[in-house]
Amino acid sequence: MGDQKATRDEEFQSFVIGCWPRLLRTAFLLSGEQHAAEDLVQATLEQVYVAWRRVGSADAPEAYVRRVLINTHARRHRRRLKEFLSPKGDSGLGHERPDPGDPMGRADSRSVLLKALAQLPPRQRQAVVLRYWEDLTETQTAEAMGCSVGAVKSNAAKGIAKLRAIPGLDEMVTSGGRK
Repeated sequence: MGDQKATRDEEFQSFVIGCWPRLLRTAFLLSGEQHAAEDLVQATLEQVYVAWRRVGSADAPEAYVRRVLINTHARRHRRRLKEFLSPKGDSGLGHERPDPGDPMGRADSRSVLLKALAQLPPRQRQAVVLRYWEDLTETQTAEAMGCSVGAVKSNAAKGIAKLRAIPGLDEMVTSGGRK
């Protein structure tokens, strides 16, 4: 019995090491604050660890974990916990170290984009982040958000339209990026 638990723990640890940067990035884009993102990922992984035997044997464990992350974030939002893009008087976003391979981490106008994302309603923000940052298909996004593909399309389109209407944000769009 102890060997099975040790093996399961090693599998979980390996999974966490592999997906931590992507989960943290998604959580950061949803919550807008580094510490809140870390708390969100931690709470998600606590839930997943309890069910790891079932989750680890699933076809797409990372998709399952992403869904738990989205649901955990939605529960927190429903409880009316405030989300802050950055604490007043402190540029907390400057302390976040983006992954070197992350093109958005290299963007000079990162704070402009994060402030723009914070202006979106939660469902639109989720759709935009999952579709355009995480590069999920509409079907994968719908599964992660727990809604229909049509709702994903609608929320993403509305979110992108709101982002396009924000002055100065259009300068961030590169010729090679999605619009």
